[in-house]
Amino acid sequence: MNQFERLELLIKDKINNIYNKSVLVIGLGGVGSYAVEALIRSGIQDITIVDNDTISITNLNRQLMTYQNNIGEFKTNEIEKRILSINPSCKITKINKFITLENINELFNKNYDYIVDACDTITVKLELIKICKTKEIKLISCMGTGNKMDPSRLKILDVRKTSYDPIAKIIRKMVKNEKIKGKVMVVCSDEEGYTKVNGIIPSNSFVPATAGLLCASFIINDIVGDKCV
Repeated sequence: MNQFERLELLIKDKINNIYNKSVLVIGLGGVGSYAVEALIRSGIQDITIVDNDTISITNLNRQLMTYQNNIGEFKTNEIEKRILSINPSCKITKINKFITLENINELFNKNYDYIVDACDTITVKLELIKICKTKEIKLISCMGTGNKMDPSRLKILDVRKTSYDPIAKIIRKMVKNEKIKGKVMVVCSDEEGYTKVNGIIPSNSFVPATAGLLCASFIINDIVGDKCV
């Protein structure tokens, strides 16, 4: 028996395809932390994690690797501990940087099969789409998950088919203006968002988590050849 036995029963020898893939996850918040764990528990053995932030007490309501006793620690370090406690043989690359247009190309000193965009910076999201199209890397980009209460409204779809989400609206415009070909796959909710409170975007434990799981499911189903994604 091995830790992936139950998944192997489901997908048979396609599990070997998962073992051989490399994934980059940008952003380790409510979305990215759940995406990382789902990928690791699904057999991804080579993962690069990117975040420059440290854990604050407000992260505890939605970020998987956060506890009362690790406030102030780097998110990359804490999620690395969690990954290795699940699969000690996993190869982890940590990048403790805030990604901008000026340093984004540093991410691509390594080759990836898939990228999860769980960052909050719209300019970076736009640039990632363009880079991934050029380099032919499969990308799943998460749209906004704050201000939402219904996780069942989240879907995996081409950004051109999204509605309500303000981030998706900006990306749709860029995709049109840049005449980007092919699908631009995102996780997006069609729920109309609530308003900010004192300039802060409210959030909960279950909408970002669901979005992260959907990002991971997109990758795993694509690897094993599920035609529904």
